[in-house]
Amino acid sequence: MLGFITRRTLLAIPVLIGIMVVVFFLIRAIPGDPCTSLLGERATAEACERFDEANGLNEPIWVQLGIYMKNVVTFNLGESIRFSRPVNDILIERLPLTIELAASALFLAIAIGVPMGIIAARRHNSAVDTATMAIANVGVSMPVFWLGLMLAYLFAIVLKGTIFQLPPSGRLSAGVFPTPYYEVWGWEVTPDTFWGNLNEFISNFYIFNSFITFQWDVFWDAIKHMILPAIALATIPLAIIARITRSSLLEVMNKDYIRTARAKGTRESSVVRSHAMRNSLLPVVTIIGLQLGALLGGAVLTETVFNLAGVGRALFDAITGRDYAVVQGITVIVALGYVIVNLLVDLSYGYLDPRIRVGGE
Repeated sequence: MLGFITRRTLLAIPVLIGIMVVVFFLIRAIPGDPCTSLLGERATAEACERFDEANGLNEPIWVQLGIYMKNVVTFNLGESIRFSRPVNDILIERLPLTIELAASALFLAIAIGVPMGIIAARRHNSAVDTATMAIANVGVSMPVFWLGLMLAYLFAIVLKGTIFQLPPSGRLSAGVFPTPYYEVWGWEVTPDTFWGNLNEFISNFYIFNSFITFQWDVFWDAIKHMILPAIALATIPLAIIARITRSSLLEVMNKDYIRTARAKGTRESSVVRSHAMRNSLLPVVTIIGLQLGALLGGAVLTETVFNLAGVGRALFDAITGRDYAVVQGITVIVALGYVIVNLLVDLSYGYLDPRIRVGGE
């Protein structure tokens, strides 16, 4: 098992390097440049020369690439031109929100999508099956930005004043401020150190931070603000998970050992739960892993619609502002998330199916 993890980690290194190089050149191929984006279209050539020199953009492209790769190796993702802040600080501040949003959306997608797929498979070719798959098809077809706006309109305006009213934007209500857990517990945290940054990063998970410190007003307020974005982001993965669960379960239900279990008089619910479900989980787990990675990278529209200050929104602002360091830094983190998720998915295969010897591959 350790050898498998080591091999997969080493194989991920060239993948990450390739992604960094491709993004490095693609962001520079976009029309426009950081100088005119920040100083305006009327910026003089002399002003842009001074700007490029101050930010190292006057160096040859291969020199810039070498400096960037060297900084990444030392865990330095550069400095934002637009915000004049280290990219590491922006990620510490904004990445927790995106992770919370992606995790919430994935939880909804699994909690609803898997049961939908099971019900559709057990009622194959019935009205329930047709209705379930129709709902899944609608979920795949709806654009996230349109659904987000419709949800905000429905729950913030149409249902205003009712118990179903939900906030249409933001992460917390005005006047609600979470206290970091290390302050609540009286810990002394030194800023700008590894442990200081780690504690700051963890405390920016508002739902988790408020839960472990019993700040229930902050906890429920954060939950309410997360519901609509999570629903909007979860619709597509929910529909995909439901369809994959249905097709995988239908394939397994036709196997000989399932017919044998039924012939022995085993209850249908036990046949599905104990015999069919576990053997049909491999494709489901695979698609869940892929969807988690996609959620981390696909939160741009959701965060923009709901005015959430996560890395998706930061990525959108960085691309429009030609903030190279921020685009490159966020891309590295998202790519690393994909690698980690795929590794966890591969490791789960050995647990779900004993016939797969992960360590021997």
